Amino acid sequence: MIEKRSIDAIRILSMDAVQRANSGHPGTPMALAPAGYVLWHRFLKHSPKNPAWINRDRFVLSCGHASMLLYALLFLSGYDLTIEDLKNFRQLGSKTPGHPEVGHTPGVETTTGPLGQGLGNAVGMAMAERFLAEKFNRPEFNLIDHYTYAFCSDGDLMEGVGQESASLAGHLGLKKLIVLWDNNKITIEGSTDLTFKENVSQRFQAYGWHIINVENGEDLTLLHSAFHEAHQQTQPVLINCKTQIGFPSPNKTGTSKAHGEPLGSTEIKLTKDILQWDEPEFAIPLSILEHWGEVVDKGRNSEQEWQGLHSRYEVQYPDLAQELKTFLKHEITIDPNSLLALFAQDESIATRESSGRVLNAVAPTLRNLLGGSADLAPSNNSHLKAEKDFTRDYAGRNIHFGVREHAMGAILNGLVLHGGVRAYGATFLQFADYMRPSIRLAALMKLPVTYIFTHDSIGLGEDGPTHQPIEHLMSLRIIPNMRVLRPADSYETVYAWQYALTNQAGPTAIILTRQKTKNLTYGRAHELSKGGYTINPDVVNPDIILVASGSEVMIVEEASHQLIALGMKVRLVSVPSLELFLSQPVSYRESVLPPMISKRIVIEAGITWGWETIAGPQGHILGINTFGASAPASALFKNYGLTSEHVVQLAKTIMKIS
Repeated sequence: MIEKRSIDAIRILSMDAVQRANSGHPGTPMALAPAGYVLWHRFLKHSPKNPAWINRDRFVLSCGHASMLLYALLFLSGYDLTIEDLKNFRQLGSKTPGHPEVGHTPGVETTTGPLGQGLGNAVGMAMAERFLAEKFNRPEFNLIDHYTYAFCSDGDLMEGVGQESASLAGHLGLKKLIVLWDNNKITIEGSTDLTFKENVSQRFQAYGWHIINVENGEDLTLLHSAFHEAHQQTQPVLINCKTQIGFPSPNKTGTSKAHGEPLGSTEIKLTKDILQWDEPEFAIPLSILEHWGEVVDKGRNSEQEWQGLHSRYEVQYPDLAQELKTFLKHEITIDPNSLLALFAQDESIATRESSGRVLNAVAPTLRNLLGGSADLAPSNNSHLKAEKDFTRDYAGRNIHFGVREHAMGAILNGLVLHGGVRAYGATFLQFADYMRPSIRLAALMKLPVTYIFTHDSIGLGEDGPTHQPIEHLMSLRIIPNMRVLRPADSYETVYAWQYALTNQAGPTAIILTRQKTKNLTYGRAHELSKGGYTINPDVVNPDIILVASGSEVMIVEEASHQLIALGMKVRLVSVPSLELFLSQPVSYRESVLPPMISKRIVIEAGITWGWETIAGPQGHILGINTFGASAPASALFKNYGLTSEHVVQLAKTIMKIS
């Protein structure tokens, strides 16, 4: 009886909170209440009084619209969430926003809402668990030993990112990943039969998952048996759990009306009558709270047992214990001087190659840095040459994501969310669009993910407009908490990596060329952290300022020689990060771009929008506001007017020199 009442409490809180907010999704929390109870009360290893315990099981509510399920579970399990927080569901400043947000609500592991992303996050968390377990566990010391659980909806399994992530998880045999599919056959528009008739179980079986069928999501015995069976498997598990959305609402069970709107006061009363629940709104009987309170004691005991194991581990394996502590702190120190020595001052190489040298140089000391590419590692220069591949032994640091950019983005977030690892992912800049939802979520969660985006402009040449990014730089720059770094040469690339690896405030994208660039910023590249700086500060009171980012710095540098020969005083400014530069104090920005010097030319091989602040009202911007074309890079730069000759001619016109 107490188990049924404890499950009913989840349903009651979900109905009442959504009704009070007059907004939300009550049906899925009601349907998943039994599964939530069985998992959280009987199986989930967690410590409500210490949500950050490293060896806790991870729980991901991929169907984030069902957030009241998670909030009810957190409240009842003893996390730092009050009944007042539930009453303030979806209200400004509350701990219970419409979709779960990591860092905002204690016990929430990731920010979910866009469907399929949570499933990808869960795969990343499971990969991080396997990597750390392989590195640190020793006989009799399973220090890292936990499961990753995810609850998913029909929509999560329709989205491409979910399918890509599940495919890779199956390939890697992630045995401690358990996904429960809420198979209720309802979406906003109605029955899933409108769009979704495939055999999901067979699809996941083909991926390499173990399938467990639960024919009745109300049956606690079946649910308990399913989770128990899942723990015995050596591959990822999909629990196909058949539920009725909105159960036991008498008029809305099994309908889309229970999905995304309050049940209504009349229907809630009828439902409470069925449940024989006569408590006041938001009142939970003490017997139920005491039953749920057992979770706190079990969690405390599990954590204390682990702490004892960890103490013995520190004695027997002190070096490993210290290394794990370092991994978890995420404190990274980079010595740029040793990295600068990788390059000759007169060397001319593509920044993608410079990036590869830097990445491989720092990898031996950053032992928790792992990542890879969406099947483009040879082009991205993102392979760690001295490291093994991340395969089913989980010891390697080179992840082969396959042609799965969507999954790569979501998995990177999960890797970092787990804790203990730093992650990077690489592809062509054009395909950042495939990753954009994950990038946006990384920025929202302030995750220190690093993106390597190469082939950054029309400079990639003959592949043509389908592969040539035009609007991508600006579209990434406008994402809050995001840092976009487009280094001009090898030296700026060194400092771009230093910034990315030490940045804890959000994701960083390093934008790199296919074409070769000259090393121009020696002795000044450390200013990259300010976003923009003067390459030749010895030029005071210039006649004209030439501004560029990335490979176009080489263009303005070449133009400056001709302009100097004409008697002009030319200031060269590199802006590897527009948003970083614009965040600097006005005094610094004006020291680089003196307001009285209105004659300015800005050049970037991309869309011109956004550079007006740098160019000023009388400045000129050279860029590309159309799609590219298929041709050799040199021909394309000439065709679009992105040459030193064009810069010189424009400067002469501005300065009224014939």
